[in-house]
Amino acid sequence: MAQGMKRLAKETAVYGVSSILGRFLNWMLVPMYTRVLASTADFGIVTNIYGWIALLLVLLTYGMETGFFRFINKKEEQQPMRIYSTALFSLGISSLAFILLLFPFHGIISQSLGYAHRSEYILMMGITVAIDAFCCIPFAYLRYKGRAIRFAFIKLLNIFLNIALNIFFLIACPWLQQHHPETVDWFFRPDYSVGYIFISNVITTAITFILLVPDMMPGLREKPNLKVWSKMLRYSFPILILGIAGIFNQTADKILFPFLFEDKVYANEQLGIYGACFKIALVMVMFTQAFRYAYEPFIFAKNKEEGSKKAYSEAMKYFIIFTLFIFLFVMFYIDIFKYFVDQSYYPGLRVVPIVMLGELFFGVYFNLSFWYKLIDQTQWGAYFSTTGCVITVSIILLFGPTYGYMACAWASFCCNLLMMLLSYFVGQKKFPIQYDLKSAFIYASIAAILYLAGMLPKIDSEIIRLVYRSILLLIFIAFTVRRDLPLRELPYIGKYFR
Repeated sequence: MAQGMKRLAKETAVYGVSSILGRFLNWMLVPMYTRVLASTADFGIVTNIYGWIALLLVLLTYGMETGFFRFINKKEEQQPMRIYSTALFSLGISSLAFILLLFPFHGIISQSLGYAHRSEYILMMGITVAIDAFCCIPFAYLRYKGRAIRFAFIKLLNIFLNIALNIFFLIACPWLQQHHPETVDWFFRPDYSVGYIFISNVITTAITFILLVPDMMPGLREKPNLKVWSKMLRYSFPILILGIAGIFNQTADKILFPFLFEDKVYANEQLGIYGACFKIALVMVMFTQAFRYAYEPFIFAKNKEEGSKKAYSEAMKYFIIFTLFIFLFVMFYIDIFKYFVDQSYYPGLRVVPIVMLGELFFGVYFNLSFWYKLIDQTQWGAYFSTTGCVITVSIILLFGPTYGYMACAWASFCCNLLMMLLSYFVGQKKFPIQYDLKSAFIYASIAAILYLAGMLPKIDSEIIRLVYRSILLLIFIAFTVRRDLPLRELPYIGKYFR
C-alpha cells in the first residue's frame, strides 16, 4: 500500500508539473503575440479560433477518454487491449470523418465565421483539433500503464517545439528578411503572422502524433469490439453533455463576441484586447489547477477516514485565503503585470479584477463539487454547468452589443458565482459539510477593504504607489499568519520565530 501511494504521489507530481508548466509556457507567448502581431484585431482572430478549438476538442473526444479509464479498469475486463483498440478505433474514425468533411466545407465555414479571405485558418484549426482528439487516447494509455515520464516528455516537447516555431516565424524570420532576405524570401510572408501561429500548431501536433505511434501499436494489433464500443458510447455521452456545458462556460465569450457586431474588424479588435487582458487573470487559473492536482487525491484518500469533513473544510479555508492573496497580489502590482501585454491593449485591463474574481468563484465551486462525486450523483454537475451556460450566453447576447467585452467579463463572473452558490446550497442538503463561513467572510472583507484602500487613492508616482500597495499586501499576510498560519509551529523555520 505504501509503495502504491508513493507511486501515486510521484505520478501526480509529474502530470501536475508538466500540465501547469505547459500552461505557463503557453501563457508566456501572449507578450510576444501582443507586440509582433500587426493589430489587436489579429490577436482577436487568434482568441476566437482558440475558443472554437477548445469547444471542438470536447466534441471530438465525446467523453471517450473517461470511458476508456472506466472500462479498462473494470475487474471483470480480462482483455484491456480490446478496450484500448476500441477507443482508438472510435476516435480514429470520428477524427478522420471530421477532417474529410472539413475539406469541402471549410470555405463555407470560414465565411460564416468572418474569415472568408483566410479559409486555410479553419482548415489548419480542424486538422490540429482532430489529431489532438485522437491523441488523447494514446496519452490516456500512457497514464494507464504508469508511464508518467514519457507522458510528460511528449507533452513538454510539444510545448517547447511550438514555442520555438512561434519565435522562429514571428521574430527570427522577420529579422532574417530584413538583414539576410535571401535565406527566407522563398517561404516567408511578413503579412501572414496569424497564419504562422496555426502552422506552428499543425507541425507540433503532427510530430506529437508520430511520437505516439509506438504507443498506439499495442491497440492497433487488436480488433475493436463493437459491443464494447456501444457500451462505451452510452457511458461517455453524459460526460460529453457535461463537458460541452463546462467548456462553453469558459469559451462562450470568445466564440460569440464576433457575432455581436456587424463591423468584424471592430469586433476582432475588441476581442483581441479582451483576450490579451483575460490572459493576465489566468494567474488565478494556474493556481487553481495546481491546487486541483494536490486536492483531488487528497479528497478521495480522505473520504473513508474519520473526520474527513473537517479536512475538507480546512482545505476550503486555505484555498480561499491563498486565492484572495493572489487576487490582491495581481491587482496591487497591476502596474507591473500590465507590461505583459502591449500598451495598445491597456484599455482592457479593467476586466482583470472581474475575471479574477470569477475564477476565484469557479475554484470554490470546484472544491464544493466533490460532494456529488463522493456520493455518485454527478448529474448535479451537469445541472449546475448547464444553468451557468444559460446565464453566460444570456448576459453576452443581451448586454454584449452595448457594453462590449465588459459584458463578457461580467458574464463569467455571474456564471461562476451562481454555480458556486447552487453547489453550496444543494450540497448542504445532500452531503452537509460544516465549512468555516465565518473565516471566509472575515478574509473576504479584509481583502475587499485592502483592495479599495489600494486602488481608490490617486497616487501619481508609480514607485510610491507600489510601495503603498506592498504595505497593504503585507498587512493581509500578517493578518493571515497571526490568525491561521502559526509560523512558530512550522518545521525548520519555526525555531527562528520562537
